[in-house]
Amino acid sequence: MIDHTAKRIHVSAVVLRHAETGRILAVRKRGTSVFMQPGGKPDPGESAVDAAIREIREELLVELDPARMRLLGVFDAPAANEGGYTVRGTVFTHPPVDVSEPAAEIEEIRWVDDQAAPAPDLAPLMMQRILPALRAAGV
Repeated sequence: MIDHTAKRIHVSAVVLRHAETGRILAVRKRGTSVFMQPGGKPDPGESAVDAAIREIREELLVELDPARMRLLGVFDAPAANEGGYTVRGTVFTHPPVDVSEPAAEIEEIRWVDDQAAPAPDLAPLMMQRILPALRAAGV
């Protein structure tokens, strides 16, 4: 959902780790240059967890188990692809699942080290909020 008055974009996102390397999945949407956690905007009346599960299904062709979703937190950061906007992400973790290829609007996937240094092609929400929260929580 986009709140143009507050210049805020609400999204649901999921942190998925690679089962063997522990790296974190990041995706790049078609027509953009920035990698971020998979997820997207909730539909009207849709809960944050339901939006996250739906978006992962659409973007990565993977079915997540709602019972295994854990709230990491709700974080604000500058929006990666919408200048002048803030993104408010409701971010969940889920145990590793097999992700092999992008689908829908996702052009590329990348596995990122959770100790990654800030980079211009990694979203502020991931670098400034999600990775520090993961380290603090030990997950």
